[in-house]
Amino acid sequence: MSRLRVLAVAYACNPIKGSESGVGWGWVKAISVDHQVTVITADFNSGDINRYLSQYEGSQENLRFVYVRNRPWHYRPRGLWLRIEESPAKPIMNLAYQDWLRCAFEDAEQEMTASQYDLVHLITYVGWRFPGSFYRLGIPFVWGPIGGLTNTPWRLLSILGLKGALYYGARNIINSLQISLLRGPRRALRSAGHGVIAATSEIQRELWERFGTQSHVICEVGQPEQGIVEPSKRNPEEALRISWSGMHLPGKALHLLLHAAARLPKDVNYRIDILGDGPCNRRWRSLASRLGIADRCIWHGWLPRDESLNVMKDSHVFAITSLKDLTSTVAVEAISFGLPVVCLDHCGFADLVNDACGIKVNPGSLSQIVLDLCGALYALYHDESMRQRLAQGCIRRSRDYSWSSKSTNLEHVYHCVVKGDVQGGGKCQETLL
Repeated sequence: MSRLRVLAVAYACNPIKGSESGVGWGWVKAISVDHQVTVITADFNSGDINRYLSQYEGSQENLRFVYVRNRPWHYRPRGLWLRIEESPAKPIMNLAYQDWLRCAFEDAEQEMTASQYDLVHLITYVGWRFPGSFYRLGIPFVWGPIGGLTNTPWRLLSILGLKGALYYGARNIINSLQISLLRGPRRALRSAGHGVIAATSEIQRELWERFGTQSHVICEVGQPEQGIVEPSKRNPEEALRISWSGMHLPGKALHLLLHAAARLPKDVNYRIDILGDGPCNRRWRSLASRLGIADRCIWHGWLPRDESLNVMKDSHVFAITSLKDLTSTVAVEAISFGLPVVCLDHCGFADLVNDACGIKVNPGSLSQIVLDLCGALYALYHDESMRQRLAQGCIRRSRDYSWSSKSTNLEHVYHCVVKGDVQGGGKCQETLL
């Protein structure tokens, strides 16, 4: 397909940060390999983006940025806003983001009067509730990867503690009501047509069952630039180094790993490197002490990105205990570093982790999850040949999540929305990685 002029909307887009900001940056960089991209993003990203572009000559080729002026009431991921995001007051953040989308649409309309674009692609935030009005620009519309549609299984709420159960239970109710009542997402999905991208196969099923919308599946996160060729080896007398990373929130459920580790036999030598911070940090530290494993846990807090990646690279296993997530950047980073993943068999991890690169446990009862996690760690400790086999499988699997692979799949989506599917016979609805 010939080079397109793409208008990309990515509120979260930053070359030196992870999570959604890293998602936005990865996507616009991948698109710019083959197309001319104008990116509409929040102005607080401008400093990091401009420093990056000046540092890496040639990286700005095919990339141009339009910075939407942030009003005082607009959300930004720092300070008080982060506390609001982690509290029942989160709807305030959603309202602030919606107003940012309104301002971004005004800038997009100005871009349309000044230049000609072949399509508009809304990338971040990935939440399905917030399509903005970009589908009204009069050019083909691509939306995604989309997330946030799935509810937390009710059977898992008891695992989250009282506050977590109340928060995620309320979210389930509100999410279900919004699916039924919100009209903006329905209009956006209809306008996107063949241009809907789901972040996971779970989201793809929800889009079909809830809205009758067919979609492509392309994971929202991609392989980091710092991959490795050979995974680390562990000597028999060496501790099994287990790493875990994320916001310390109820839904990340680190306590499942702590309980599982406490059940390991006394002769199992292990260490848990815990990255991140948040409201549950003090409670989880206290739990580690009560379980008698405080001396096995290293609490790193928030580290600069390079340092946190080095902690992961120095590990032997990566554990994911999230009860509500998409795929998460750290999960793809882990397999790129040759770290076998131990996780629950749901969310985006069900797509990412297969038998060749990790061990998935059924997200059932608390006792069953803990026992299965414990069993997986025990097996990886005692069978280094299995761990090495899984580590090699991780590196192979990570290639499926490279940005070049995503670019190829995205080309298919762009072809569908720009050229149409006149002769495709439905081929524009296939599932992609």
